[in-house]
Amino acid sequence: MSWIEKLYLTYEACSPSSSALAERPWPPSHIKKRAHVEVTLDQIGNFLRARNLERSESLTLIPATEKSAGRTAGDAPHPLCEELGYCAADLPGADPLRFSQYTDFLGEWVSSTPSSIKLKAIHAYVKQGRLWNDLSKNLHLPAFTENGKGQRTKVPDEKVFVRWSVEIPGIESSGTWDDESLIDAWQRFDASQNMRTGFCMVTGRPQRLSQNHPRFIRHSSDGGKLISTNDFNGYTFRGRFTDTDSSYEKQVCSVGFDVTQKAHSALRWLIERQGHRNGDQVFVAWEPAGKPIPDPFLSTFESFSGEAVDWTFDGGDGNTGQAFALRLKRAIAGYCAKLNPRDEVIVIGLDSATSGRTAITFYRELKGSEFLARIEAWHQHFAWRQDYADDCKFTGAPAPRDIAEAAHGRWQTDKKRMVVDEKLRNATVERLLPCIVDGRPLPADLLRSTVRRASNRAGIDSQAWEKCLGIACALFKGSFTEGSYHMALEQERTSRDYLFGRLLAIAEDIESYALYAAGEKSRDTTAARLMQRFADRPASTWRTIEPALRPYIARLRATRPGPLHKKETLLDEVTCLFKPEEFLKDTPLSGEFLLGYHCQRQALRPPSDPASDAAAETTTN
Repeated sequence: MSWIEKLYLTYEACSPSSSALAERPWPPSHIKKRAHVEVTLDQIGNFLRARNLERSESLTLIPATEKSAGRTAGDAPHPLCEELGYCAADLPGADPLRFSQYTDFLGEWVSSTPSSIKLKAIHAYVKQGRLWNDLSKNLHLPAFTENGKGQRTKVPDEKVFVRWSVEIPGIESSGTWDDESLIDAWQRFDASQNMRTGFCMVTGRPQRLSQNHPRFIRHSSDGGKLISTNDFNGYTFRGRFTDTDSSYEKQVCSVGFDVTQKAHSALRWLIERQGHRNGDQVFVAWEPAGKPIPDPFLSTFESFSGEAVDWTFDGGDGNTGQAFALRLKRAIAGYCAKLNPRDEVIVIGLDSATSGRTAITFYRELKGSEFLARIEAWHQHFAWRQDYADDCKFTGAPAPRDIAEAAHGRWQTDKKRMVVDEKLRNATVERLLPCIVDGRPLPADLLRSTVRRASNRAGIDSQAWEKCLGIACALFKGSFTEGSYHMALEQERTSRDYLFGRLLAIAEDIESYALYAAGEKSRDTTAARLMQRFADRPASTWRTIEPALRPYIARLRATRPGPLHKKETLLDEVTCLFKPEEFLKDTPLSGEFLLGYHCQRQALRPPSDPASDAAAETTTN
């Protein structure tokens, strides 16, 4: 019950009545539905006009009973806003029983709230039984709904959802969905209809108990429930209890109506504001009092972009790691100033068990100081120079969704992007979350997959490969913290894999420079084409790459001798750092070779590469 208690406390702390209704969690006894049509009446119930609603304005707060909020089949009318199948008596083929249930229930509410002019007007109009006729004359039907991706679907006439608006002189707001007095009136009436009380396991106090728990948790059409039971009259596991049929519910864990309504409403609100979705999978992290926290599901650049810190990569000198650490500490300190060490941070993950069941796949409660320390450790250990796009280059840790893409993505040429199977992506993100929140080691198979993807440049866009390369380097660096790898070139590091990575970068630089000088910019270098083979058999592959460089070296010696001399000197220096037996060893390379390759390539290709080469050429001549 811990999760529902934390969400209930979040609702109480984060839904002040002073804030706008649209910015608060849903009030109890209410849900949000997408309306297709808005009907406007005058204060005595005369039809004025109707209009079709765009998707951007269609999500509407409506009163609902426990039964109507959870209806999937059977007759259970909402008390006010409804489908034409319930509220239009003159709809061809309409069920008279549904219409009478709707009007009778609305009539009961009107009788209990005699001061509400809007309710009286709506009830008076609906009883006339002319809604379908008025809509047919004044509105373009059939209605269409849009799924958020621009795809329009025809809505059957009986499923067209209607919301009401009543224009009253002197009252600015005509909608029923934003009328605070109407919301309060419905909550009082709904409570009077169900007075079953008992012991709430969350608050520890006797109160009205919930018989049906809310759905619509992740989005407006989500049918999955976190707590799914039958009502008290038909409990599925009745035979498991020893009490008589009339009192067995005393042996179950009952939850108060107010508690479950507010807890689920807070969860919806959090998911909408700051949740991370991967299909049906959703993750959200929050502090119950609403204090700001760094988002564990984002990259360093995204998570701390609001902390007035520049995460853009600032060069390849040896101070890159130190400068990044200072920036990260400054960003974390901003959160520490607002978050007390003993404040709690909650992280929850949801996914579909079945179409009607939602499971909690991840749940953690951490103290604020512990949470911030683990977030800082993740971004510190897994920081590397990232090149996502021309307008997104930064130093930091990648986001879990980007790691899943780098490990398991397939390049689709027609879409110009990496595509990951949804189930595989969700499983990967779920496996990464304990690494971030709990400080667990990165799964070894995930690291191998990412290194393999970065080593294989064939059939992938250059920008997508650059992104994979940065992520692979970040994961290897973070997984082997005892190696104390730097984000800049380490000329004193003499490990075999690191040196082979440097050799590959130098060979690629010589050939690409020769192609650039000759105006051949679109060709792949030999080093780029053989990178995967080089990772598997470095010594034997180098015996292919090195002879292939000779024609390019000869060409540069005639046209660009100055820059070539520097590159050849560097190639000789790195070769001499090898131990003879390691240079001849043909065993596969670890992900460390990508670190050497990436750092050496960065050192060879500073941002001012053409200008610096021209200056070097002039000096040599």
